[in-house]
Amino acid sequence: MRERNSATSTSMSYRAVPRTRQAACWLGLGLLFGVSGCSGDSSILDPAGPAARDVRLIWWVMLVFATVVLVGVTVVWLYAFKPHNVERTPAQERRIARRWIIGGGLVLPIASITALLTFGVPAGQRMLPLPLDEPPEVIEVIGHQWWWEVRYPGAEGGEVVTANQLVMPAGEPVDFHVSGADVIHAFWVPRLGGKIDMLPGRVNKIRLEADEPAVFGAQCAELCGVGHAHMHLYVEAVPRDDFEAWLAARQEATLSELATRDSTHDDARDAFMTHCASCHRVAGVSEGGVGPNLSDVGSRTTLGAGAMAMEEGAVSQWLQRHQALKPGNKMPTHNDIDTDTLDALGAWLETLTP
Repeated sequence: MRERNSATSTSMSYRAVPRTRQAACWLGLGLLFGVSGCSGDSSILDPAGPAARDVRLIWWVMLVFATVVLVGVTVVWLYAFKPHNVERTPAQERRIARRWIIGGGLVLPIASITALLTFGVPAGQRMLPLPLDEPPEVIEVIGHQWWWEVRYPGAEGGEVVTANQLVMPAGEPVDFHVSGADVIHAFWVPRLGGKIDMLPGRVNKIRLEADEPAVFGAQCAELCGVGHAHMHLYVEAVPRDDFEAWLAARQEATLSELATRDSTHDDARDAFMTHCASCHRVAGVSEGGVGPNLSDVGSRTTLGAGAMAMEEGAVSQWLQRHQALKPGNKMPTHNDIDTDTLDALGAWLETLTP
């Protein structure tokens, strides 16, 4: 009998060890996934600027406060289900009910909102484009279905226009003037600060700053149609000298010369004028303004607002398969254009690199 009990307890202990290890493994995996979500080029918990640090602080305050409230409500809920052998008069019951109503319905919400406003209002104020001793750089961002138009109105030599890429100076505040061309979009660079709505017919403003040169992910944060999930924006912060050089390389005269200097692409330019010029602008070639400006398309990191990486042959692939790569985009299919012409068009557009 004693041997059987010993054997039983031994077998139970052997079964308990793997279960304990399994629970530890699942807990470790959960923590791993949780920690992995706290970094990356689109994480609000990995701030790269003063506004983003304010947002992170508010996030942690809200998380801690919400956790405390959840635990408190759960404790009260469990306490309510516990049997109580206490007799109270109706007057006592009403007094207890009033305490819960006042405490849970008035004191708790007022305290919560006051605490959040204490943290949130100053943080929001620091993102406003308030007057500075030296006016900051202004960058205009316009949301389209489903791509980004980026303008630099203060560039020396004339306004610079690009699409689906945003280059900004690092280490200094930048004022972003945002609007929507068709529906409501939202401009959001998580590692630099909060998001702001882009409304048709209205210009909203937000001030952001990158601590140091880096690349950031940005995304439309407002459901804007079927292509919403494929509306990414490449954001890069660079030193001021590099920023000035980047702007200078995209001046009108430079881009016009770039687009027309190579006679080997004459046929591709003619095809572009026939099939693409009414929608797309290429400096010195066409004036179309419906779709993205393609004057410097060869220098971009992606095509289709993040739909595919820019590499050799990528533009040709986009022209032939763009509806499969980004369903619902407003660019018409090119079934009426032969593959050789599309390849030539793609090869020419890829040379548009300042």
